[in-house]
Amino acid sequence: MTTRGRSRAPGTDPESLGALTAAAAACLAEAGIDSARLDARLLAAYAFGVTPARLIGHPEHRPTPAERHRFAALVTRRAAREPIAYILGRREFWGLELRVSKATLVPRPETETVVELALAVAGGRDDGDLAILDLGTGTGCLLLALLSELPDARGLGVDVSAKALTVARANAGRLGLAGRARFRISDWGERVGERFDLVVANPPYVADGDFAQLAPEVRRFEPRLALSGGADGLAQYRLLASGLKRLLKPQASVILEIGDGQADAVAAILEGHRLKVSGVRADLAGRPRAIAVNADF
Repeated sequence: MTTRGRSRAPGTDPESLGALTAAAAACLAEAGIDSARLDARLLAAYAFGVTPARLIGHPEHRPTPAERHRFAALVTRRAAREPIAYILGRREFWGLELRVSKATLVPRPETETVVELALAVAGGRDDGDLAILDLGTGTGCLLLALLSELPDARGLGVDVSAKALTVARANAGRLGLAGRARFRISDWGERVGERFDLVVANPPYVADGDFAQLAPEVRRFEPRLALSGGADGLAQYRLLASGLKRLLKPQASVILEIGDGQADAVAAILEGHRLKVSGVRADLAGRPRAIAVNADF
Protein backbone atom coordinates (compact mmCIF):
# COMPACT_ATOMS: atom_id res chain seq x y z
CA MET A 1 0.00 0.00 0.00
CA THR A 2 1.22 3.53 -0.77
CA THR A 3 0.07 7.04 0.00
CA ARG A 4 -0.27 9.64 -2.75
CA GLY A 5 3.14 10.81 -3.87
CA ARG A 6 4.94 8.73 -1.26
CA SER A 7 6.22 5.12 -1.25
CA ARG A 8 6.03 2.94 1.81
CA ALA A 9 9.43 2.54 3.47
CA PRO A 10 11.09 -0.81 2.73
CA GLY A 11 10.03 -3.53 5.12
CA THR A 12 6.99 -1.70 6.53
CA ASP A 13 4.48 -3.55 4.32
CA PRO A 14 2.97 -6.01 6.85
CA GLU A 15 3.26 -8.78 4.28
CA SER A 16 6.89 -8.07 3.39
CA LEU A 17 9.82 -10.26 4.35
CA GLY A 18 11.05 -7.76 6.89
CA ALA A 19 7.72 -7.26 8.62
CA LEU A 20 6.84 -10.95 8.69
CA THR A 21 10.23 -11.85 10.12
CA ALA A 22 10.00 -9.14 12.79
CA ALA A 23 6.50 -10.30 13.77
CA ALA A 24 7.73 -13.88 14.02
CA ALA A 25 10.64 -12.83 16.23
CA ALA A 26 8.23 -11.05 18.57
CA CYS A 27 6.01 -14.13 18.71
CA LEU A 28 8.94 -16.40 19.54
CA ALA A 29 10.28 -14.01 22.16
CA GLU A 30 6.86 -14.00 23.83
CA ALA A 31 7.04 -17.81 23.90
CA GLY A 32 10.23 -17.53 25.95
CA ILE A 33 12.76 -18.38 23.24
CA ASP A 34 16.08 -16.63 23.83
CA SER A 35 17.20 -16.97 20.22
CA ALA A 36 13.95 -15.54 18.85
CA ARG A 37 15.44 -13.18 16.25
CA LEU A 38 17.90 -15.75 14.91
CA ASP A 39 15.26 -18.48 14.78
CA ALA A 40 12.81 -16.19 13.00
CA ARG A 41 15.42 -15.43 10.33
CA LEU A 42 16.29 -19.12 9.90
CA LEU A 43 12.62 -20.06 9.54
CA ALA A 44 11.99 -17.20 7.11
CA ALA A 45 14.93 -18.17 4.90
CA TYR A 46 13.69 -21.78 4.91
CA ALA A 47 10.02 -20.99 4.29
CA PHE A 48 10.57 -18.33 1.65
CA GLY A 49 13.45 -20.07 -0.10
CA VAL A 50 15.82 -17.11 0.18
CA THR A 51 19.37 -16.74 1.41
CA PRO A 52 20.04 -14.93 4.70
CA ALA A 53 21.70 -12.17 2.64
CA ARG A 54 18.53 -11.62 0.60
CA LEU A 55 16.43 -11.68 3.74
CA ILE A 56 18.47 -8.83 5.19
CA GLY A 57 19.13 -6.96 1.95
CA HIS A 58 15.61 -7.03 0.51
CA PRO A 59 13.15 -6.77 3.41
CA GLU A 60 10.56 -5.24 1.05
CA HIS A 61 10.16 -8.50 -0.93
CA ARG A 62 6.59 -9.85 -0.75
CA PRO A 63 6.25 -13.64 -0.34
CA THR A 64 3.34 -15.45 -1.94
CA PRO A 65 0.27 -16.37 0.16
CA ALA A 66 1.39 -20.02 0.11
CA GLU A 67 4.82 -19.04 1.41
CA ARG A 68 3.30 -16.89 4.14
CA HIS A 69 1.07 -19.77 5.22
CA ARG A 70 4.05 -22.12 5.35
CA PHE A 71 6.06 -19.62 7.39
CA ALA A 72 3.22 -19.15 9.88
CA ALA A 73 2.99 -22.92 10.38
CA LEU A 74 6.73 -23.16 11.05
CA VAL A 75 6.63 -20.29 13.54
CA THR A 76 3.73 -21.96 15.35
CA ARG A 77 5.80 -25.14 15.71
CA ARG A 78 8.78 -23.23 17.06
CA ALA A 79 6.59 -21.22 19.46
CA ALA A 80 5.44 -24.58 20.85
CA ARG A 81 9.16 -25.13 21.61
CA GLU A 82 9.84 -27.75 18.95
CA PRO A 83 13.61 -27.64 18.31
CA ILE A 84 14.47 -25.64 15.24
CA ALA A 85 16.71 -28.48 14.08
CA TYR A 86 13.67 -30.76 13.85
CA ILE A 87 11.71 -28.11 11.99
CA LEU A 88 14.48 -27.49 9.47
CA GLY A 89 15.51 -31.15 9.43
CA ARG A 90 19.20 -30.33 9.78
CA ARG A 91 21.90 -29.24 12.20
CA GLU A 92 25.55 -28.31 11.80
CA PHE A 93 28.10 -30.30 13.77
CA TRP A 94 31.88 -30.04 13.43
CA GLY A 95 31.34 -27.99 10.27
CA LEU A 96 29.24 -30.75 8.72
CA GLU A 97 25.58 -30.28 7.84
CA LEU A 98 23.72 -33.27 9.24
CA ARG A 99 20.15 -34.39 8.74
CA VAL A 100 18.21 -34.93 11.96
CA SER A 101 14.86 -36.44 12.83
CA LYS A 102 12.78 -36.96 15.94
CA ALA A 103 14.38 -40.41 16.20
CA THR A 104 17.72 -38.78 16.99
CA LEU A 105 19.11 -36.36 19.51
CA VAL A 106 19.94 -32.95 18.13
CA PRO A 107 23.77 -32.78 17.92
CA ARG A 108 25.07 -30.22 20.40
CA PRO A 109 28.16 -28.00 20.32
CA GLU A 110 29.43 -29.44 23.61
CA THR A 111 29.53 -32.92 22.06
CA GLU A 112 32.26 -31.63 19.76
CA THR A 113 34.47 -31.94 22.86
CA VAL A 114 34.34 -35.71 22.36
CA VAL A 115 35.64 -35.27 18.81
CA GLU A 116 38.43 -32.97 20.01
CA LEU A 117 39.59 -35.43 22.65
CA ALA A 118 39.29 -38.42 20.30
CA LEU A 119 41.43 -36.66 17.67
CA ALA A 120 44.01 -35.78 20.30
CA VAL A 121 44.16 -39.42 21.41
CA ALA A 122 44.32 -40.68 17.82
CA GLY A 123 46.99 -38.16 16.85
CA GLY A 124 49.88 -40.55 17.35
CA ARG A 125 48.33 -43.41 15.41
CA ASP A 126 48.40 -44.34 11.75
CA ASP A 127 44.81 -43.65 10.75
CA GLY A 128 45.12 -46.11 7.87
CA ASP A 129 44.77 -48.90 10.41
CA LEU A 130 42.37 -47.08 12.72
CA ALA A 131 39.06 -48.81 13.38
CA ILE A 132 36.44 -46.63 15.11
CA LEU A 133 33.27 -47.72 16.90
CA ASP A 134 30.51 -45.22 17.67
CA LEU A 135 28.10 -46.61 20.26
CA GLY A 136 24.62 -45.06 20.16
CA THR A 137 25.46 -43.28 16.92
CA GLY A 138 22.16 -41.40 16.43
CA THR A 139 22.75 -39.02 13.51
CA GLY A 140 26.25 -40.46 13.13
CA CYS A 141 27.70 -37.11 14.19
CA LEU A 142 30.66 -38.45 16.20
CA LEU A 143 31.70 -41.13 13.72
CA LEU A 144 31.27 -38.90 10.66
CA ALA A 145 33.14 -35.99 12.25
CA LEU A 146 36.06 -38.29 13.04
CA LEU A 147 36.09 -39.85 9.59
CA SER A 148 36.07 -36.37 8.04
CA GLU A 149 39.32 -35.65 9.92
CA LEU A 150 40.93 -39.08 9.54
CA PRO A 151 40.75 -39.80 5.81
CA ASP A 152 42.06 -43.37 5.95
CA ALA A 153 40.17 -44.54 9.04
CA ARG A 154 37.04 -46.68 8.91
CA GLY A 155 34.22 -46.99 11.37
CA LEU A 156 31.06 -48.70 12.57
CA GLY A 157 28.11 -46.90 14.12
CA VAL A 158 25.54 -48.85 16.12
CA ASP A 159 22.21 -47.81 17.56
CA VAL A 160 19.17 -49.53 19.02
CA SER A 161 16.91 -47.39 16.80
CA ALA A 162 16.46 -48.46 13.17
CA LYS A 163 15.05 -45.00 12.37
CA ALA A 164 18.16 -43.33 13.77
CA LEU A 165 20.36 -45.60 11.64
CA THR A 166 18.43 -44.54 8.55
CA VAL A 167 19.36 -40.93 9.35
CA ALA A 168 23.00 -41.84 10.01
CA ARG A 169 23.33 -43.74 6.73
CA ALA A 170 21.80 -40.83 4.83
CA ASN A 171 24.27 -38.43 6.46
CA ALA A 172 27.21 -40.67 5.57
CA GLY A 173 26.03 -40.76 1.96
CA ARG A 174 25.51 -37.01 1.68
CA LEU A 175 28.98 -36.35 3.12
CA GLY A 176 30.72 -38.83 0.82
CA LEU A 177 31.69 -41.07 3.75
CA ALA A 178 29.48 -44.09 3.05
CA GLY A 179 32.45 -46.09 1.78
CA ARG A 180 34.18 -45.86 5.16
CA ALA A 181 31.18 -45.87 7.52
CA ARG A 182 29.03 -48.90 8.29
CA PHE A 183 25.93 -48.93 10.48
CA ARG A 184 24.28 -51.75 12.38
CA ILE A 185 21.40 -52.11 14.80
CA SER A 186 22.64 -53.06 18.25
CA ASP A 187 22.00 -52.25 21.90
CA TRP A 188 25.41 -50.85 22.69
CA GLY A 189 27.91 -53.45 21.46
CA GLU A 190 25.94 -56.64 22.03
CA ARG A 191 25.85 -57.62 18.32
CA VAL A 192 29.36 -56.45 17.54
CA GLY A 193 32.01 -59.15 17.23
CA GLU A 194 34.93 -57.00 16.06
CA ARG A 195 37.56 -55.12 18.05
CA PHE A 196 38.43 -51.45 17.64
CA ASP A 197 41.23 -48.97 18.23
CA LEU A 198 38.94 -46.11 19.20
CA VAL A 199 35.47 -46.20 20.75
CA VAL A 200 33.32 -43.08 21.17
CA ALA A 201 29.89 -42.62 22.70
CA ASN A 202 27.53 -40.06 24.13
CA PRO A 203 25.60 -42.21 26.61
CA PRO A 204 22.30 -41.04 28.11
CA TYR A 205 23.22 -39.27 31.36
CA VAL A 206 20.17 -37.32 32.56
CA ALA A 207 19.07 -38.49 36.01
CA ASP A 208 15.37 -39.25 36.36
CA GLY A 209 14.90 -36.44 38.87
CA ASP A 210 16.42 -33.87 36.50
CA PHE A 211 14.00 -34.25 33.61
CA ALA A 212 11.64 -31.58 34.90
CA GLN A 213 14.48 -29.03 34.72
CA LEU A 214 15.34 -29.71 31.08
CA ALA A 215 14.46 -27.14 28.44
CA PRO A 216 11.05 -27.74 26.86
CA GLU A 217 12.74 -28.42 23.52
CA VAL A 218 14.55 -31.38 25.09
CA ARG A 219 11.94 -32.59 27.55
CA ARG A 220 9.00 -32.58 25.15
CA PHE A 221 10.57 -33.51 21.83
CA GLU A 222 13.87 -35.38 21.99
CA PRO A 223 13.81 -39.18 22.41
CA ARG A 224 13.81 -40.02 26.11
CA LEU A 225 15.63 -43.28 25.45
CA ALA A 226 18.63 -41.26 24.27
CA LEU A 227 18.55 -39.06 27.36
CA SER A 228 17.60 -41.18 30.36
CA GLY A 229 20.48 -42.30 32.55
CA GLY A 230 18.33 -43.88 35.26
CA ALA A 231 17.97 -42.82 38.88
CA ASP A 232 21.46 -41.33 39.20
CA GLY A 233 22.24 -40.65 35.53
CA LEU A 234 24.94 -43.35 35.49
CA ALA A 235 23.02 -46.52 34.62
CA GLN A 236 24.11 -46.57 30.98
CA TYR A 237 27.77 -46.02 31.89
CA ARG A 238 27.63 -49.13 34.10
CA LEU A 239 26.04 -51.15 31.31
CA LEU A 240 28.46 -49.81 28.73
CA ALA A 241 31.56 -50.38 30.87
CA SER A 242 30.63 -54.00 31.54
CA GLY A 243 30.87 -54.87 27.85
CA LEU A 244 33.65 -52.62 26.62
CA LYS A 245 36.69 -54.86 27.03
CA ARG A 246 35.64 -57.39 24.40
CA LEU A 247 35.30 -54.55 21.86
CA LEU A 248 38.80 -53.19 22.35
CA LYS A 249 42.11 -53.99 20.74
CA PRO A 250 45.19 -53.81 22.98
CA GLN A 251 46.09 -50.16 23.66
CA ALA A 252 42.67 -49.01 22.46
CA SER A 253 41.09 -45.80 23.73
CA VAL A 254 37.53 -44.97 24.72
CA ILE A 255 36.14 -41.42 24.72
CA LEU A 256 32.79 -40.80 26.40
CA GLU A 257 30.71 -37.68 26.87
CA ILE A 258 29.77 -37.00 30.49
CA GLY A 259 27.22 -34.80 32.21
CA ASP A 260 27.86 -31.99 34.66
CA GLY A 261 29.52 -33.24 37.84
CA GLN A 262 29.83 -36.83 36.63
CA ALA A 263 33.57 -37.04 35.88
CA ASP A 264 34.64 -38.72 39.13
CA ALA A 265 31.73 -41.15 39.21
CA VAL A 266 32.18 -42.20 35.58
CA ALA A 267 35.93 -42.58 36.09
CA ALA A 268 35.29 -44.89 39.05
CA ILE A 269 32.91 -47.02 37.00
CA LEU A 270 35.36 -47.38 34.14
CA GLU A 271 38.36 -48.05 36.34
CA GLY A 272 36.34 -50.78 38.04
CA HIS A 273 36.44 -52.58 34.68
CA ARG A 274 40.23 -52.24 34.23
CA LEU A 275 39.98 -49.15 32.04
CA LYS A 276 42.53 -46.50 32.99
CA VAL A 277 41.50 -42.85 32.83
CA SER A 278 43.99 -40.92 30.68
CA GLY A 279 42.33 -37.51 30.41
CA VAL A 280 39.30 -35.30 30.84
CA ARG A 281 38.48 -32.36 28.56
CA ALA A 282 36.24 -29.40 29.34
CA ASP A 283 33.78 -27.87 26.90
CA LEU A 284 33.73 -24.18 25.95
CA ALA A 285 31.81 -23.39 29.12
CA GLY A 286 34.63 -24.86 31.19
CA ARG A 287 32.66 -27.93 32.31
CA PRO A 288 34.29 -31.39 32.13
CA ARG A 289 32.51 -32.89 29.11
CA ALA A 290 34.58 -35.81 27.77
CA ILE A 291 36.60 -38.51 29.48
CA ALA A 292 39.27 -40.69 27.87
CA VAL A 293 40.26 -44.14 29.08
CA ASN A 294 42.74 -46.72 27.79
CA ALA A 295 42.45 -50.48 27.78
CA ASP A 296 44.52 -51.76 30.71
CA PHE A 297 45.45 -55.16 29.26
